[in-house]
Amino acid sequence: MSRPTPTVAAYRALHQSGCFVLPNPWDVGSAMYLHRAGFRALATTSAGMAFARGLPDDPNAIPVEVMLQHLREMAAATPLPVNADFQSGYGKDAAGVAANVRAAVATGVAGLSIEDATGDAAQPLFARDEAIARLRAARAAIDESGTEVVLTARCEAYLVGDPEAERTVLDRLAAFAEAGADCLYAPGVKDEAMIAKIVRAVAPKPVNVLVSSPGMTVARLTELGVRRISVGSALSRAAWGGFIRATRTIIEHGTFDGFADAASFAELRDLFGGKQ
Repeated sequence: MSRPTPTVAAYRALHQSGCFVLPNPWDVGSAMYLHRAGFRALATTSAGMAFARGLPDDPNAIPVEVMLQHLREMAAATPLPVNADFQSGYGKDAAGVAANVRAAVATGVAGLSIEDATGDAAQPLFARDEAIARLRAARAAIDESGTEVVLTARCEAYLVGDPEAERTVLDRLAAFAEAGADCLYAPGVKDEAMIAKIVRAVAPKPVNVLVSSPGMTVARLTELGVRRISVGSALSRAAWGGFIRATRTIIEHGTFDGFADAASFAELRDLFGGKQ
């Protein structure tokens, strides 16, 4: 019988109790820094990765082969478990999702997420039965691998502007939990009462909450029963924000004041030079 690698086992253990922050680096360098900072696991961000390549956050903008190479690089960047933002699985149907999930598992990631968004504005979410079938295919592919990679199911109802987002999220996340998801996630939910409802609806399985702006705290989300907190593209956007502000001070004022908060050359040299 296959057993999970120590990295996968460590990642699974993080979901068993308490609450942990799962930050989202967008490249190898940012992953290395977050490891050095003391985080216990990392997650990729499809948006942050796309922005770094001059592409939009669109599931059709990055071929699956490019994403798989990115996952290999991120999994190899540090000893930490890495969760893959694998969008909707990059497959036209459940069989395609299964094939791509098998390839993703082979990159060395400790977890991956599958969402129910289509990328089509005319029909932004897969039909309920199709979304469940795609998730079941991902579950079967992981089970066949014997790796016990953590499967997270995402309902994108809030992000696509579903007018009945609360109902859709509660219904689908409960169905995804029954279909074999290890962790449940509805990006875009901010209301505390709704977060608590999601936690109750899928209990005892863990819930991930996305925090991409100031306001919420780790302590409060822990009180609500959340087990995992991710930040999506927020760290990459924070980096872009510093870059954009520094650039504007040069163009608009002819000054270089935007460099005041820049990381020192010595700090980055020591980080990437392997010094402890």
